[in-house]
Amino acid sequence: MKTNKTPLPFLALSLLAFIFALWAGLLRLGWVLPTPVTSLAMLHGPLMISGFLGALISLERVVALKIRWMYGAPLLAGIGWLVMLLMPKQPFGPFLLTLASLGGVLILGTIVRREFALHTVTMFLGALAWFLGNVFWITGSAIFQVVYWWQAFLILTIFGERLELSRVLKPTRVGQYLFAGIIAVFIIGVITSLDNIQLAARLSGVGMFALAVWSLTNDIAWRNLRHRLPLTRYIAWCLALGFVWLGVGGVIHLVYGAQATGPRYDAALHVVFVGFVISMIFGHAPIIFPAVLGVPISFRPAFYIHLVLLHLSLIVRVAGDLANANTVRMWGGLLNEVAILLFLAMMIYSVGTSLKTR
Repeated sequence: MKTNKTPLPFLALSLLAFIFALWAGLLRLGWVLPTPVTSLAMLHGPLMISGFLGALISLERVVALKIRWMYGAPLLAGIGWLVMLLMPKQPFGPFLLTLASLGGVLILGTIVRREFALHTVTMFLGALAWFLGNVFWITGSAIFQVVYWWQAFLILTIFGERLELSRVLKPTRVGQYLFAGIIAVFIIGVITSLDNIQLAARLSGVGMFALAVWSLTNDIAWRNLRHRLPLTRYIAWCLALGFVWLGVGGVIHLVYGAQATGPRYDAALHVVFVGFVISMIFGHAPIIFPAVLGVPISFRPAFYIHLVLLHLSLIVRVAGDLANANTVRMWGGLLNEVAILLFLAMMIYSVGTSLKTR
């Protein structure tokens, strides 16, 4: 495997955005920490969605397609979050992040033209949701409304990828129609957030829960929970736990409806963004890092430490949210971030070890 150093600066920028997003998350939880800018806590969502995840997902596509102009998307995302942090009262940073998301749409548009299929269209709709969410954000929509679009970006992107990877199971035509119908309900829910936020929460909740159930028979992760290869088995556990949290997120949306703030808002968001998305990142990272950097990552049993800590701490956090126990919520959130930092340290150590052996 040949080392690819070109993506390194873009990857470094996205990981730095991740660190600042985690910092902002602790501030939002109520932990008293020094802050480089007074508005850092309010930038938690944009830093995480566009500065980190949007840039990382775009970078993965660019490396796979090997088309130079596409580097514009992760570059704009990297510059955008830096400008947003340094000039928080100016619109330039959010505008650059919105341009980055437009670049994501163009990248997925290219992929759809090359291969028009259910999984590529699903990922394209995810990129479009990222862009539209950013447009609504910079034009003044409240974050609790915009977040439905940002959730859709990640859920549609991940399920599009999972559908593609699960083709080895040869999903039936009925299964594909069912997937398309669930995605349609979910997207209708997201669009409804522009007019009726309570209906949006419940429709998107139905979509989340149905996608989690659909994965039971249509995603290969569930069949790999007892795979003989340790890395494959670890990835399967990451993905399966993520699907479970997505189902929990759907139930929370159905039961409590839309929330604008408060502990239930925290629970509804983080069962999806931490329980589902971060768990998916834990599982896909051993595949993505070698693909992007050309550096193999060897599985270590210690990978389970950050995985178990992430999910146990999220249980604590959500329990604190639903019981309105702020201290419990704060400690659960802190341990969420400890798990994520352990994961980052393990990935960096694994990459570094691989490079030294070359």
